[in-house]
Amino acid sequence: MTPISRRRLLSGGLALAVLGTRPLRAARGLEDERYSALALQIRCDAVNQDATREGARVRMHATIDRVAAQLGATRRFLAAFNGYPLRLVVLPEYWMTGFPLGETRAQWQDKAAIAMNGETGDRLARLAADAGVWLCSNHYETDPLFPEMYFQANVLYGPDGSTLLRYRRLISLFTPSPWDVWDRYLEHYGEAAIFPVAQTDIGNLGTIASEEILYPEIARMHALNGAEILLHPTSEVGAPGLTPKDLAKRARAWESMAYLVSANSAGIEGTPIPAESTDAMSKVVDWQGKVMAEAGSGETINANAVLDLPALRDARRRTGMAHGFSRLPFGAFSAGYARELAPANRTPDGRMIEQPEALRHQREVIDRLVRDGIIR
Repeated sequence: MTPISRRRLLSGGLALAVLGTRPLRAARGLEDERYSALALQIRCDAVNQDATREGARVRMHATIDRVAAQLGATRRFLAAFNGYPLRLVVLPEYWMTGFPLGETRAQWQDKAAIAMNGETGDRLARLAADAGVWLCSNHYETDPLFPEMYFQANVLYGPDGSTLLRYRRLISLFTPSPWDVWDRYLEHYGEAAIFPVAQTDIGNLGTIASEEILYPEIARMHALNGAEILLHPTSEVGAPGLTPKDLAKRARAWESMAYLVSANSAGIEGTPIPAESTDAMSKVVDWQGKVMAEAGSGETINANAVLDLPALRDARRRTGMAHGFSRLPFGAFSAGYARELAPANRTPDGRMIEQPEALRHQREVIDRLVRDGIIR
């Protein structure tokens, strides 16, 4: 994999193919305009059970190898089943590691966060290249510009092994976020790195991280940057009925006039929490908020559907009440959004904070909302 400077990769240079950097091809093949997209629902083998960084890496790399075998078989199966090539795959949230459970932030950074440019990232790029797909991975990663922190990132790899975009989760109570070091982050990477959208042969791709599906602003900003397909790695509680996140998936797709591909984990092994607590409900949703395919429990490829780019683009160009995206009076909302509720630069020095301090910051915001009469 050709080395890419961190600044250029995050801010939109080189192979990043952010919207507007090059025109779409004049002529497309059928496999680019209509193709299978998959939310791969896989089981997470958590690294919480590993005492060392080395042990965790062995487990993570074994998971990558397992997924590589699954993708190879899945690609052949879907081509034979529906006649369309598999071009897009979304993996669940923190699918290689699970989430911190008792570890300090520093311990988790050492054990579970991968380097931006390192062996594990190279393995993920090869995974996409070997499968010939655009692959979205959610994982924890470190950044040499912020050495005391780690971020939760959605990283999109192309079928040529390139890294096309890196979105770092913006709204997180406990995991460090670019918002925590906002001024320094913008200074290093620029605004283009905050809501990146990759212009690819299979459409304009943007990503949403897990719980952020509950916040319409995250999807909206990607849509305003041109996203046609929203990729959503998640690890959430499944239920027989609709959950807040499951409702939000439909809403975000309709609001953005975009496809949404949401991959949930098929349980998390290796922690004291019952394994199937996060399972099922992976799905593909169309731009009208209709579920095209949905997975039940367990490891499965059932959340796959054929995406039709010409149909989406035709709908986006038509007038009518159904085109809600074109009717938004953003100026009417500007005063409300100008009010800063959760201040930026929570940790301007880039240090890691533990859970109690994060909760203290949240309490200060809630108390201010009460004082201002916004909540009672």
